[in-house]
Amino acid sequence: MLPLFKSDFSIGKSILRLDLKSIDSNPETSIFSILKKYNQNNLVLVEDTMTGFLEAHKNSSSLGIQLIFGLRLSVYDENCDAFHKVIIFSNNPQGCIDLNLISTKANTADKNFSLADLSNVWTENISMCIPFYDSFLHINATQFKTIIPSFKFTSPTFFVEENELPFDNLIKKCVINFCSANNYPFLKSKSIYYHKRSQFSAFQTYKCICNRSFSNKAQTLDCPNLDHLSSSEFSFESYLEKK
Repeated sequence: MLPLFKSDFSIGKSILRLDLKSIDSNPETSIFSILKKYNQNNLVLVEDTMTGFLEAHKNSSSLGIQLIFGLRLSVYDENCDAFHKVIIFSNNPQGCIDLNLISTKANTADKNFSLADLSNVWTENISMCIPFYDSFLHINATQFKTIIPSFKFTSPTFFVEENELPFDNLIKKCVINFCSANNYPFLKSKSIYYHKRSQFSAFQTYKCICNRSFSNKAQTLDCPNLDHLSSSEFSFESYLEKK
């Protein structure tokens, strides 16, 4: 099972930090403190922006930890008028430069960035994985869409997760069937947004703060109105148990 960390550089998605100061000052929220505690020499980091890459690279290098960086990117399907997520990983130093170029193009494009646009800037220095959540299979299964992407320019690996959400088994079945029918590999993984289950309330609070709708007086911590925030299994503690 592959642990997929996310940091607070992905705003509203994680309470984990990449700075070195938090190793001593707040180890429960430090990614590097967690890795050190459990003798992990690799960091698979999946972020929604490139903003934290430099700090992740600098600090992981200073600690002798191998960084595997992935950019979680929205791509548009015009046939269904819907967005779905892909993860692009850097395979080598040049791949990091390619990732930055892709991020820039996606964020400055005159139109919605599509998988076809991504194929035009694809290189051998990067590789693609399909996340378990917010992928085209997830959207097809839960929103009755029919997104059929073309992966002619690459061969993606599909992630499979189990986090005790009510639709996990439905998505898992779709992923396994799709991979079997199209000869794509799939890999068990675990998205990690906090260290322990006991930090779920802190994670929920942070998401509420980052969510603009929290200004609505009808929204409280007892009733945050955050879709699908119903599981405390996105923790490294849960990963260790299920591993």
